[in-house]
Amino acid sequence: MRVSPEQSGAVAGPLIAVNGLLAGYGRMLVLDQLTLHVDRGEAIALIGHNGTGKSTLLRCLSGQLKPRGGEIVHDGVRIDGSSPDQIVRRGIVQVPAGRRVFPRMSCLENLEAGAFTRTDRAGVRHDIAALLERFPKLAEKRHQNAGVLSGGEQQLLAIARGLMARPLLLMIDEPSLGLSPIMVDQVFDAIVDLVRDGMSVILAEQNVYKALQVTQRAYVLAQGRVATTGESRALLADPEVRRGYLGVDGAAAFGALVEAAGRAVPA
Repeated sequence: MRVSPEQSGAVAGPLIAVNGLLAGYGRMLVLDQLTLHVDRGEAIALIGHNGTGKSTLLRCLSGQLKPRGGEIVHDGVRIDGSSPDQIVRRGIVQVPAGRRVFPRMSCLENLEAGAFTRTDRAGVRHDIAALLERFPKLAEKRHQNAGVLSGGEQQLLAIARGLMARPLLLMIDEPSLGLSPIMVDQVFDAIVDLVRDGMSVILAEQNVYKALQVTQRAYVLAQGRVATTGESRALLADPEVRRGYLGVDGAAAFGALVEAAGRAVPA
């Protein structure tokens, strides 16, 4: 599912621009004048401790939470007042934290549910076949209920279900949450493949090592604002990021790992 400019009907400027966003729950303000952008074909990471606004930002972008102020612009059009289904139709899809597959539905039925905004039945069947080829574990268990899959398999299914909407921007919230190290690697391998195919991705992730491996840029959030931003590789050398999120020894070990592997963050 490679994304091309022709598919997106793109206009000049960022794919998504968030300007001065205010959002929260009840009296609690979580996002405070937050500003960032995502370019076409770019993967960015959202880094920050719990409560800094990563998931709240994704909920605003997907239409699940209405901002209190500021604006969200997609391809030159404001979408901060749009409903979730309108946003999905624009090609912006969220894979929520905790996987949230439909446990009593089969893998195939979950994939079909991901295409709820589409009417091209032949195209849906084609995409299901392509995704089962991309994710062999799901192909093996296509007729099993999603609730009996392992946590890692459910995460792969959640990502595949999101892809069924043919997104231009895929937002993935905490994909490593609760997974074994082996399954974390498999899930992130799948994300790397999507980035290489040209998919625009926003990745909110507590595993900073993995997040910086698979993205080109990152935003570090603190108290609902962008504390710092830059190229993912460069942030590994930032003293504040290293101290707050990696630890000095951890950052050095990660840098050595990337060098030894002979590959760096995707360019």
